[in-house]
Formats: sequence, structure tokens, C-alpha cells
Amino acid sequence: MSTTLQSLTTKPGARRRKLRKGRGIAAGQGASCGFGMRGQKSRSGRPTRPGFEGGQMPLYRRIPKLKHFELVNPKHFTVLNVGKLADCKAGSTVSLESLVEAGIVTSPKHPLKILGDGELSVKLTVQAAGFTASARSKIEAAGGSCELV
Repeated sequence: MSTTLQSLTTKPGARRRKLRKGRGIAAGQGASCGFGMRGQKSRSGRPTRPGFEGGQMPLYRRIPKLKHFELVNPKHFTVLNVGKLADCKAGSTVSLESLVEAGIVTSPKHPLKILGDGELSVKLTVQAAGFTASARSKIEAAGGSCELV
């Protein structure tokens, strides 16, 4: 037998009747309706808003003010300093694949970005996803070129 949308029913015992509160002692939830005798939590109009601490300065206002928002989709790079490229052969093309083969980069998870720490005296053609200004100037000062991939 195929089940159709019209023939769907709930399982026995799945739906229970709503508790009728405040309808006398015999009903089981009479008078105070299970909220106790007195206090803020027994009053109508409760509950208080989330984060309310009874008038005390709440935690979300006590903590230091927000300085900045985190980036939602940050860019990740495999970073490498210019000084590490000094071991490469003169006139060669340096890319992420060639660096992995040479063993200079061990975990090529993200695109390559060249940073400017160190010295470079070898002429290289460097292919990377990004260069810092100092890295670009050092590579070009050595006679090499920078290519964005």
C-alpha cells in the first residue's frame, strides 16, 4: 500500500493534549500552574529577555567593547620568504610545484605568496598568487621577474 499525503496520520501517543493550567487543584496544575509561589519567574509577562541578570550589568555589556570583526572568508596562502629562493638555480622558473619538488615547500595546501624577508642575488622568474612590495622589489633588483598566477 502506498502512502499518500491525504492518508498520513500520527502514530498513537505521538500527540498529547495541551496542559490546561490554572483550572483548579484536581487538574494537577491549578492556581500557581507549577511556577511556585512568588518571584519574578512566577509573574505574568515572564520570561525575561536573554542575557538579563536581574538589573545587574549583564555579561554582554561588561566585556570589553568589540574592536573588529573577524573576516568571514579569509584568504589563506602558503607563505615563503625571498631568502629561501636564494638556493634555486639562476635563470630558473620558480612555482609552487617546483618548490614542492625541491623540498622547500612541504605542505602546498594553499596558493603561494612570496614575502620579503631575506636577501636574493639570483635571477629568477617567480610565479605566485601574491607578492609583498618588498619581495617584488628584491626579486626585480636581482634581475628576475614576478608573475601573478
